[in-house]
Amino acid sequence: MTYSATVVDTYPLTPRVKGFRLRVPDHEFEYDPGQHTTVHFESGDEEVVRPYTPTNLPGTDQLTFAIKRYDDGLASAYMHTRTPGDEVTIGELEGNLGIEDFDRDVAFLATGAGITPMLAMLRHYLAEGTGDATMLFGETDESSLIHRGTLNELAADNPKLDVAFTLSQPNWEWTGRQGYVQEHLESVFDDFESRDFYVCGVPEMVVQTKDRLRELGAPDDRIHSEGWEDDAVTDDT
Repeated sequence: MTYSATVVDTYPLTPRVKGFRLRVPDHEFEYDPGQHTTVHFESGDEEVVRPYTPTNLPGTDQLTFAIKRYDDGLASAYMHTRTPGDEVTIGELEGNLGIEDFDRDVAFLATGAGITPMLAMLRHYLAEGTGDATMLFGETDESSLIHRGTLNELAADNPKLDVAFTLSQPNWEWTGRQGYVQEHLESVFDDFESRDFYVCGVPEMVVQTKDRLRELGAPDDRIHSEGWEDDAVTDDT
């Protein structure tokens, strides 16, 4: 089943990432934060279908997205040319990523556009969770940090939330963490056995982070990701 959604608003988030707010009148979206929908459109003689994850919580007739434009990205180019008033076809929300246990401490480990499901899940956990939450978000440089302001506001409003950023190619003014997410696990966490870890980002980061978590003592059933990243890394080698 698909829905015709109206673009209500678009707004810049970073030089290459645009935010979108879509609305389906007279429809209430119900889903587990972390699940994704799909955008459908025609390109030539074929239908293009691409997944995107809402960053907002369910219960309204609207969805928000943060979509990065790629030079060779057919779908991202299509979305970045949408303007308020345009109609976009979207599919049902689906997927297995979501909060497993609201009574355990949680850690969200993300890079790039992987922040989108993590942000939705973080909001869900802050609304219903009973433990402490940590967000460790990595990017190349400061200008590329998606929803940095939103994360900082959530941290300021929630004493049980700690947000940390790390940059792999920072400029000289950056005084925060440097390097990749998987290089900072030991400096951010002192316990790897009792919390749940949620990982989302480019496949190499996800695979390397999950491997490092296992080395540090995190049980397999406490490490959660979309699940397709291992095959993506294997296919590229």
